[in-house]
Amino acid sequence: MNGKKAVVIGGAGFIGSNLVDALIKEKLYENVVVVDDMSTGKAENKNPDAFYYRCNFGDVKIYADELAETDTVFHLAAKARVQPSISDPISFDNTNVHSLVKLLKGCIDNNVKNFVFSSSSSVYGDTTTFPTPESAPLMPMSPYGLQKLIGEQYCELFSRYIELDKGGFMNTACLRYFNVYGERMLNEGAYCLVMGTFDKLKREGKPLTVYGTGDQKRDFTYVQDVVQANILADQHMKTSPLKGEVFNIGNGDNRSVNDIANLYKSPVDYLPARLEPFKTLADNSRAKEILGWEPEGNVENWLKNHLKNNE
Repeated sequence: MNGKKAVVIGGAGFIGSNLVDALIKEKLYENVVVVDDMSTGKAENKNPDAFYYRCNFGDVKIYADELAETDTVFHLAAKARVQPSISDPISFDNTNVHSLVKLLKGCIDNNVKNFVFSSSSSVYGDTTTFPTPESAPLMPMSPYGLQKLIGEQYCELFSRYIELDKGGFMNTACLRYFNVYGERMLNEGAYCLVMGTFDKLKREGKPLTVYGTGDQKRDFTYVQDVVQANILADQHMKTSPLKGEVFNIGNGDNRSVNDIANLYKSPVDYLPARLEPFKTLADNSRAKEILGWEPEGNVENWLKNHLKNNE
């Protein structure tokens, strides 16, 4: 065991539930507690060996007793996705910024030692630096991207300037995810990514919808690699302090939307382009060097198996 208790915020969702399973399977903590409002989490994702609070993570008073004996909080809950945040910036801000500050303050009040924050490659906006290092200019193109950047800044601020109730400072690490895919990914709703959308359309016998030319490229990152990045960040903070440091969690290669669509062998409807970066490609050398992280996923191989298993 590496610790007594971990709290996973958003632990019934896509990435969070995979993390909960790994923490329990690898016996990294004696107890794993999940906080999830189930807005996008699913009952079938729940691990029977974890304890669940169904509430908004900003309602810290509901689960504050759990934080009092927690080694690490993994924060994976958010109102996600670029396009919905443009049409509904206020509710996105309430969740992604206001509730985050409440959570961080709750961690400080209850002397949580380590905090792993799920950020996003959307903080870079439509960058022209490839592969993109953490030092690249940050120019978010949406409220969601900006809110993730603000979240990173709050993590650093709390680590450097706001003391724990018993003295000292909380460690924080910020992981910038690049287009996560894999088991339990959503196939509908605002949180759905391209492969989830394609899955649903193919199942319904409808053409795949591609916005723009389909030549836009994404660095697709396997969910189990993201899980390992969270675990490695936590383990690193147990021996070496981190004060809001950021790490790109991307595979380090990319594929076009057309490349992904071609694997589905379905008709395609091309729709007008949306506001989005044309290309993402992570420079993941920092996560490799400092955290010892090595991504192993291959999007083509995974998707071919996925499609075969769902024929």
